[in-house]
Amino acid sequence: MTARHPAARAEGHPVWLSIAAPLAVAVVLLLAWEAVVRVFEIPVFLVPAPSVVWRALLEDWPLLSASLWFTLGITALALLTATVLGVTLAFVFVQSRLIELSLFPYAVLLQVTPIVAIAPLIVIWVDNSLIALTVCATLVALFPIISNTVFGLRSIDPGLRDLFALHDASRWQVLWRLRVPSALPAFFGGLRIATGLALIGAVVAEFVAGTGGTQGGLAYQILQAGLQLNIPRLFAALFLITASGVVLFGAMTWAGRLALGRWHDSERD
Repeated sequence: MTARHPAARAEGHPVWLSIAAPLAVAVVLLLAWEAVVRVFEIPVFLVPAPSVVWRALLEDWPLLSASLWFTLGITALALLTATVLGVTLAFVFVQSRLIELSLFPYAVLLQVTPIVAIAPLIVIWVDNSLIALTVCATLVALFPIISNTVFGLRSIDPGLRDLFALHDASRWQVLWRLRVPSALPAFFGGLRIATGLALIGAVVAEFVAGTGGTQGGLAYQILQAGLQLNIPRLFAALFLITASGVVLFGAMTWAGRLALGRWHDSERD
């Protein structure tokens, strides 16, 4: 029996450590932030202390929670739409190199076009604000799913491909039994990226659309808090956006490990 390399043993750290370590860093940073604000007596309208932000979060929770659910709803709709469209387009691209060469540049075009530049047009063209925000967030999240899924579907083991050809496997069998399993790690990698981008796209679209009232997300609360110089509420809304992004990223990471952990080397300790 061969001994494992020390580096390999170090990689298999306990699960609790991967949670406790970043939490400890966060606590240290928050304590340092609180101390700096108190020692230098920084005004609340410039930089509020974490304790003030926490108090604002609790006091304004009914308002902020409604805005949080609105933003998360836009994010979820955009991620679902981007996943369906991205995977479908990836399957189309891998059918032919000519199709991929002809259409993939337009996917890149969506990625490099700033959403801030086209969001006002989308808001004007689409009469429904909910659909307009979803479209904007979808455009931001679409490219990573297309790119990673295409890469995964193309990155198959030549030996396995030859084995399938040796057994006269049909195109459908090669797709579902070889290409799709091979593409799953890359797909979940793209999904993790797209999750954060969908949230960013939803927030940016809200800034551009300027929705308010019952259609107001966290971006609207940030705008309103800035106009009212309610900086603690502004920081509280920013905290909710950041925390939501971390939770969503963790959820996608967990989903990837759940799907791949039992059979793929990328998710094994």
